Formats: sequence, C-alpha cells, structure tokens
Amino acid sequence: MRYLDLAIVVAYLIAITLFGARFRHGQKTLRDYFLGGRTAPWWAIALSIVSAETSTLTIIGTPALAFGSNLGFLQIVLGYLLARVVISLLLLPHYFRGEMFTAYELMRRRFGERIRRLTACTFLITRALAEGVRVFAISIVISVVLGTGEIASIVLITLLTLFYTFEGGMTAVIWTDVVQMALYVLGAVLSFFIILDKIPGGWAHVAAVAGPIGKFQIFDFSFALAPDFFSKTYTFWAGLAGGCFLTTATHGTDQLMVQRLLSARTQGESRLALMASWVVIATQFTLFLVIGVILFVFYSDSHLPAPHPPDRIYPQFIWQYLPAGAAGIVVAAILAAAMANISAALNSLASTTIVDLYQPIRRGQAGTDRQQLRLARLATVFWGLVLLGIGILARKWGSVLEAGLKIASIPLGALLGVFLLGVLTRRVGESHAILGLGAGLAVITYVTFGTRIAWTWYVLIGAAATFGCACAASRLLAERSGDSQ
Repeated sequence: MRYLDLAIVVAYLIAITLFGARFRHGQKTLRDYFLGGRTAPWWAIALSIVSAETSTLTIIGTPALAFGSNLGFLQIVLGYLLARVVISLLLLPHYFRGEMFTAYELMRRRFGERIRRLTACTFLITRALAEGVRVFAISIVISVVLGTGEIASIVLITLLTLFYTFEGGMTAVIWTDVVQMALYVLGAVLSFFIILDKIPGGWAHVAAVAGPIGKFQIFDFSFALAPDFFSKTYTFWAGLAGGCFLTTATHGTDQLMVQRLLSARTQGESRLALMASWVVIATQFTLFLVIGVILFVFYSDSHLPAPHPPDRIYPQFIWQYLPAGAAGIVVAAILAAAMANISAALNSLASTTIVDLYQPIRRGQAGTDRQQLRLARLATVFWGLVLLGIGILARKWGSVLEAGLKIASIPLGALLGVFLLGVLTRRVGESHAILGLGAGLAVITYVTFGTRIAWTWYVLIGAAATFGCACAASRLLAERSGDSQ
C-alpha cells in the first residue's frame, strides 16, 4: 500500500468537498444558485469552461488515443477555435438580451413553450448519458488506486461531488473548477517530466523512436471519395468541420457550457472567457497526447504489454511507476477534473429542470425564493442519483473518450439546427422547427447505427438535416396555405 499517496488523495477529496460546501451561505435565490449571482470574473469562468470541457475523459482517454495512434486528435481542436468565433458572433448577443438562466429560454422567445420543453428535454437526456460515461471513467482511476470495485468507486466520488454542489450551487462549481483545473494541469506537467525521466535518452530517444513511425503526425489531408471520406474519424476536414459543429453545439446550445457564459458580468467578459478557454484547451490536449506518445515509447522499450482496456494506460502507469507523493498528486489531479465536470453537470441539469420544465408548469406560482432554492437542491440530488445509475451501465460502452463524444454528438446536431433556425430565420415557425428537430434526430439515428460515417460528422449532419427540413416544411406549408386561398 502506498500510504503517502493514499493520504494525499483522501486529503484532497475532503478538502475540495469542504471548500465547495462553504459557498452555501451566499445562496439565497435561483440567480445565486444557478448563475453564481453573476459575480465571477472572466478568467475564473474561462478556467471553469476548460474544466467542464476536458474532464476525466480527456485525462485518461487522450493519452490512450496517442498511445494507439498519433496526434491526429488535435485536428478537432482547430474546429474548437472556429466554433468559439461563431458562438461569440451569432449566439452570445441573443443570450445577453435580458436575463436568462438557461439556453432554452431563447427558444421560448423565438418559437414558443413547446420547442423550449422539447430542446430542454433533449439536453437532459443527452447530458445525463454523456455524464454517465464520465462518471464511469472515474471508477477506472479509483479502482486502480484504491483497489475498490467499479461500482463502489462511482458511488464514492459522485456522492462527494453531489454534496458540495448541493450546498454551494454555481458559485461552488466555478471556484472549485478553478482550484481543480490548476491541480490537474500541475499533475499533468509533473507526470510528463517524471515519465520522460524514466526513458534513457530522454526526449531525444522519444523523438527517435516515435518520429519515424508517425506518432507525431497531426494532419491528415487525405480526401477520399464518399463514403470513405466520411468514415475516417481523424482527418483535417473531419476535425475542422466536426470540431466546429460539435463545439458550437456544446458551447452554444448545451446548458452545461451556456450556464457558465450566462454567469459572466457582461457579454464582453463572456466572450473573453470563451476565447481564452481555447488557448488552455489546445495546450492541455497537446500535453496529454504527447504523454501518450511517451508512454508508447516507454512500453515499447520495456517490452511490456499494454493494459486492457487501453484507458487504464495513464492512471495505471502513474500508480505503479511514479514515486511516492508524485503519484498521489497526479491521481488527485485526475479526480479533480472528474469532480469539476460532475458538479457542473449536476447544476446545469437542475437548472434546466427547474427553469424550463417546472416553472412554466407552475405559471408564476413557483413559490418563494426559499422554496425554489429547496426545489433546485432536490433536483440536484435527483440528477446525482441518475448519473450514478448511468455510470454503472456505461461500463460496457467501450473507450470512454470516444463513447462520451459519440453519445453527445448524436442529438446535439438536431439541437444546434433548431438554435440556428432561431437566430438565422424569421419565417420558420414553432411547428416547422419541431418537424425539423424530429427529422434531424431520425437522420442522425440512421447515420449512427446504419452507416460507417465517423462520429466527427454527426453534429454537422444532424444540424443540416434539422435546418433544411424545417425550412422546407415552412416553405411547403406556406405555399399550400397560399394555394388554398
């Protein structure tokens, strides 16, 4: 047993839980609980965005991708930058017209209550499934460190995160994100140098071994004819288009991210936080991918078999080979990313449940601030239990990183299509948007289960199908109405 490392991990879990819970005293209204009172500075929101965007899937899944292939995943990160420009110009101005708590209030303003509920429910289902995969990813780390079963690991980390999110709301989410992000970046840098130090010859040897076999390759400009063109996941074209549409959907229509943008003091600070987050994201992905390449060289030189499943490669190496103290810090860093993401998910799921589903039903009779705050906390507990259940089921879903991205990509295209209809069209009505949303979901469901098209294209296809079908329905119904007259 590595008692020093275990002590560091346990101390971290206790400290971050107590730190988050101390923000309870500032929670008096739903604005405080769901938007942090709009008092957080832009740089804290930027780091909070990064924490939500990376998660444990990035930390344990990205090294595994580079271990098995190369740095091609960075092509998707280029699309992330393009998406942030689109969101800043297209969606943020709409979100800051008046005070909004969720992204789906914009849909109510443009179309009506039915589309608001439909998009909110789509988010709830999508986010719960995607976060369930992330909850399972935590169990990989905890089971390696503590030797506990996967289910016990999932329960432990989720309940601790649920406690401080329940108490402190969005303020706790943002500031624990800042602390946790600083910790896992420190852990990644520390592990990078320690792993490199274990390879005779250092970086020169890594470059000599990995370079000739293409481990440092980033760009793939191959342009095969369809359908092969759409079946390759990591090409420049798939990365730019897929990364752009995926991030426009996640950061522009998904309450998990939009809630952070809405928490900024002004639209300008929100835009600054969004753009600054990309710099950190790009640096992080590069760091974790290079760690995967270094691990490949280490395992090749040592003639060691790769662990199964591949997602265990990074946490298992940390626990087995890093010196006492360092291993505890890095493992605590991985848990930091996990807890940051779960807390954000819980708060965004609760906010959508209360603001978009409960309050419209009550129609102005939602109760006092104290009663609404109590309901918000109860909704947080409910979604914590849901994530526990999905996390247990997600153990059979394959690679955690790609599983999480695939699940998120299936309905997000349809959601993005509806939001684009809302900000780019005027003639399309609520019934047309609902038809488009249904068509988009049907198309992407077929693409997912009936074709070999890579997940990087899912959001683009879903958005195009939704937008195109809604516009076509609007035009056809208008023409029929004109003919009947």
